[in-house]
Amino acid sequence: MSAHATTGPATVTEVPARAPWSAVIPAGAVLTITDLHGNQAVDFLVYDAHDTSVRYSAPDTIQAQGGIFLTTGSVLLSGEHTPLMTVVADTCGRHDTIGGACSKESNTLRYGHHTWSQHACVDNFLAEGARWGLGKRDLVSNVNWYMNVPVEEDGTLGIVDGISAPGLQVALRAETDVLVLVSNCPQINNPCNGFDPTPVRMTVQPAAVAAVAEEGR
Repeated sequence: MSAHATTGPATVTEVPARAPWSAVIPAGAVLTITDLHGNQAVDFLVYDAHDTSVRYSAPDTIQAQGGIFLTTGSVLLSGEHTPLMTVVADTCGRHDTIGGACSKESNTLRYGHHTWSQHACVDNFLAEGARWGLGKRDLVSNVNWYMNVPVEEDGTLGIVDGISAPGLQVALRAETDVLVLVSNCPQINNPCNGFDPTPVRMTVQPAAVAAVAEEGR
């Protein structure tokens, strides 16, 4: 399921559980991701819409903000250290940059060969990215909105119960025209989706509408 942002009224799309979504978000427009039922991880990639070789870089983003979690004020940077999107509002509190996207290979390694046939985020990214001429080499480390991935005392990563709740939102302003790819995570083998994937909502506010909304905050 996909949608394109326009210069008219806000565009609202409900993305079903386990499904992909994509859109071009014009500079100045704001994308709001709403966790409708709570505890649903939303895997996310962003590219410059005019040159997809310019894309989200987890290392640059983490280095620039001095931390691994995203929240209000965090800027998603490209590998060229240019801003792609900025988190302008967040009612959840923090979001993951290091947990990565589930795949058939990682599922098999972590949870056993019986999981090989299960749909995964990499499948969603490849299917939706193909609509924009993107392939496997264009996939990079992604953001996981609403996913709770703490770093344990021994340095290992945990994938634990989420800190989200029904209706919580994260809003991102496009700093240039960007292409966004989303996988509404289908994972059922760990707590990132509460073992029960659910729908999320994507709302794109055009730049003029978004500017008025920010002035009113």
